[in-house]
Amino acid sequence: MRFTLFAALCSFSLAACAQSASPTSADGSKIAVSSAAKAPVPVEPVYAAGSPEARVREVLRGLDPRIQVDHVGPAPLPGFREVIAGGQVVYVSDDGKYLLQGSLLDVAKRKDLSEAAMARLRGEVLKGIPMADRIVYSPAGTPKHRVVVLTDIECGYCRKFHTEIGEHLKRGIQVEYLAFPRAGLGSADYRKMVSVWCADDRRKALTDAKSDRAVPSKTCKTPVDMQYRAGQRMGLTGTPMILTEDGRMLGGYLPPDALEQRLRALDQDNAAASGG
Repeated sequence: MRFTLFAALCSFSLAACAQSASPTSADGSKIAVSSAAKAPVPVEPVYAAGSPEARVREVLRGLDPRIQVDHVGPAPLPGFREVIAGGQVVYVSDDGKYLLQGSLLDVAKRKDLSEAAMARLRGEVLKGIPMADRIVYSPAGTPKHRVVVLTDIECGYCRKFHTEIGEHLKRGIQVEYLAFPRAGLGSADYRKMVSVWCADDRRKALTDAKSDRAVPSKTCKTPVDMQYRAGQRMGLTGTPMILTEDGRMLGGYLPPDALEQRLRALDQDNAAASGG
């Protein structure tokens, strides 16, 4: 269920504040994180004084000064600005008096314009996550498709997806995992995921963790924190979250045949859009 903008953004801010800036391991020692993981929240753009964007930003600041706004720009709806904040899209009138929440649909094109805006943001976020920070399962030969999966080691559907990884590979689908410990930073779940990302063989460690087999406890510089925060920015509401590399949402758990069909449909849409 979607929350109101105010409630959702406040809960996002409070959750971020409640999480330890320096997570600890089971023995109480601090867990080291990579410089990428400790990267500050992206700096918001500076808007010209008196512009609709600046006015809208001030309205949001009045709702909650802690709100991190990723984007304010022209909306497809005349007289409104499109805003992406706290992992969701809303629309605020240029005079700052009205706020609309919910999907904006182009009826003629049968297109969800709000999701398209989120996909663009997700694509930008994914560009900032190096391949070396992902746990990658590659098919033999050149992949036909690539998907990015935000995963947790405890959730049932994440585990089910992982048991079918061989079937995805047979279909030429490369799976690139990012960490999203649902219990939050500093949790037992988080510490296990840090151990996975610190393992000498991360793919084996991930499989072991999702199968309730012991993974040696380790700490090192990891991107787990950064990937967790990236998931929040990208509007993650549950795991797994399956995305294309350019940020389009494919769904939560999908069995191999369904995922392949969805990827093929996207290829056909791309070909039609390019006139191919």
